[in-house]
Parts: sequence; structure tokens; C-alpha cells
Amino acid sequence: MTIQRRTLLSAAAAAPLAGGLPGRARAQANTIKIGVLTDMSGLYRDLAGPGSLRAVQMAVQESGITQRGINVEVVSADHQNRPDVGSTVARQWIDRDGVDVLIDVPTSSVALAVNNITREKNKVMLNSGAASSDLTGSACTPNTIHWTYDTWMLSSSTGGAMVRAGGQSWFFITADYAFGHALERDASEFVRGAGGRVVGSVRTPFPGTTDFSSFLLQAQASRAQVVGLANAGGDTINTIKQAAEFGLTRGGRTKLAGLLVFITDVHSLGLQTAQGLVLTETFYWDLNDKTRGFSTRLALPGGAKPSMVQAGCYSSVLHYLKAVAEMGVPAAKASGADAVAKMKAMPTEDDAFGAGSIRADGRKIHPSYLFEVKPPSESRGAWDYYKLLSTTPADQAFRPIAQGGCALVR
Repeated sequence: MTIQRRTLLSAAAAAPLAGGLPGRARAQANTIKIGVLTDMSGLYRDLAGPGSLRAVQMAVQESGITQRGINVEVVSADHQNRPDVGSTVARQWIDRDGVDVLIDVPTSSVALAVNNITREKNKVMLNSGAASSDLTGSACTPNTIHWTYDTWMLSSSTGGAMVRAGGQSWFFITADYAFGHALERDASEFVRGAGGRVVGSVRTPFPGTTDFSSFLLQAQASRAQVVGLANAGGDTINTIKQAAEFGLTRGGRTKLAGLLVFITDVHSLGLQTAQGLVLTETFYWDLNDKTRGFSTRLALPGGAKPSMVQAGCYSSVLHYLKAVAEMGVPAAKASGADAVAKMKAMPTEDDAFGAGSIRADGRKIHPSYLFEVKPPSESRGAWDYYKLLSTTPADQAFRPIAQGGCALVR
């Protein structure tokens, strides 16, 4: 378990910290502690990981909150995509280190475990990296906001587009944990609702699977028109590469549906392999002047462009700190549920997602975008990977609030 620490303090607070216990206590009482719990070393490192930490730090800097005499400390840890590790870190952060809000938390199984802890401890979880729509459904809490995307949105957009394009029979290759199960479930509902059928599925061990050949052979034997990839990150990259090696889509009869594909995945695959993939994201660096400006300021190493997960970390922390500034540090630290309620009462606005809102069930609302990956001949340069096919408005992009089963909705 790797824990890193980053501290950002206002100049006004530096002197009390150097003094005795009373000054230290006053400084701690006026300090918001943010924990970035993410994947620093596994298959989600590129789409979250150090980029998520960097996005949180930039949000703190751009919020202007330290100029108001409020201190912010940012810590980070690698949850290794394991619920037990994530839960241990979350409890230590809250009980021992006084962390007020946990950010990112990719991997739905980890997020669902931390979701329970933040409710128990009355802290805040701002989830950007996990996908399970259960976070705003059966597992919703007054302490969690699900920020960036979810399995219902992905299934509605990408799955719906593939069925409309003629993909009536589906076979799923599914990561065997909470995220994969939720994505297969939600996508299957959309396929059947559109008149299609699911002819089979196979579940792949998570994490640690690198050889998908036997699963692809089962998909090929099913003769399905669409092979739905209910996985993400390194699993998606390996599945698509090996499908190309097997010639699974040769001849055009079978198509791959990457139900959760990130720009970092496309970069790893290369346009020659990824061209033609249809995918859904809620953020793309080249959407408009504001998204381009945000991506330039974030300045990821090697000229990389941020994923929607990293953009969600920036956006959620920026909004959280606005709520803290309005309600005051003592009130925000005293009750995570109150801090979340304050966030829900305020409209959202930032360069990554534009204007938005947060519903009673904790679902952050913004548009989603259906993209197709460009062929190499159409790309103008590095990271120019997508062409926009359609936009789903914010009020239609996510599951209707009445259908989620969240106990917070009356």
C-alpha cells in the first residue's frame, strides 16, 4: 500500500503551525483534508492515478480558497483495485489522519466499500473513477456524489447506438466484479429493450487477466453480431488488441462495442487498431475552448491529455471547495452529509464540464457525447482521436431519478 502526501497551506497558517499545540490545533480546525484514493500502479493508472492527483491539486490552486485563509492538505494512496486495501486506507485516513473527503476511487467494488465507510463516518466521497450506477441507486447515501459517468449512461449511449446500427445479437465479455456486472446488466436491458437479444456472456477474473483468447473464442463461437466489452482500462486494451489478432471483426459481420473506453485506452491502442470504435465520454479535451484551456493548464507529463476521470476529479473538488467556502470549514468538517447537501443546492460550473447540477440521489448531471475514433488519415496530430457523432443533453444522459431506487428520493 503506497501513501503519498502533498500539503498546500495558506501563508497565513504557516506561522501557527510552527508554534505550540494551541496554534497547531487552530490550524487543523481550519484545514480541509482531501484524500485521493486511486489506482497508482495497476490497469487504471493511466486513466486515473497520478493524473487524478494532479487534477485535484490544480483544483485546490484554482479555487482561490487558500487566499481566504483556509488551508487544504491533499494526500493520496494506491488502493490496488482491492476493496480490502481501499477500506483500510479510508478508515485510517478518517480515524487517524482526519481526512474529510475522499476523491476518485476507481474500481466499483472499492467504491461501494468506501461508500459505506464515508456514510458510517459522516464524511464525503466524490466519486469520479467508478462506474456502477448502484452508487446513485440501491447503494446511494447522503454522503456520496457520483460525478463523471456511470454504467446506465454508457449503456444507453454506446449500447443504444450499436443496436440502432443493426447490432441485434450480443455476447458480453465481462470483468468479474461489481463494475462489470453492473455494465453488463444495464447494457443487456438496453439491448433487449431495443428489440435485440443477448446470446451469451463470459466473466473474466479481475484483476490480473491478460490473456483473453479463450473468452474471445467463446464470443466468436456465439456468432453474435456485437461483442460487448464490459471491462475497462488495461483489460479493454488487451481485449481489443487480441480481438484484432484473432481477426474477430474481419469481414465486418462482428463488431466490438467498447462500453467503457477512455482516451488513454485509444492512445495505447493507436489509431490503426482503434479506428472506427464507437464510445461514450462526458469529457474530451478538444470539445471547446474551455476544455482545451483546462487540459493545457493541467499539463500532464509527455503532453498527455486528461481522461474524463481526471477531469471529474478536478471538477468535483472545485465544487466541493466552493461549498466549503460558503458554509465554513467547521460546518463542512462536522458533517459530510451537510457538505454534500450544500453541493447539491449549488449549480456547478467549470471549464471541464461547463454548467451542471447535482440531483437528490447524488448523480452529477451533464451532457454525454458519442464519439467515433478517427482513422489515422483524419487525425491532425497527437491526441486528435475523436469525431463527435451525437450529444445527449444533460437531462437525458443519465437514468431518470425515479428509476434508480435511491432511498433519498421521495
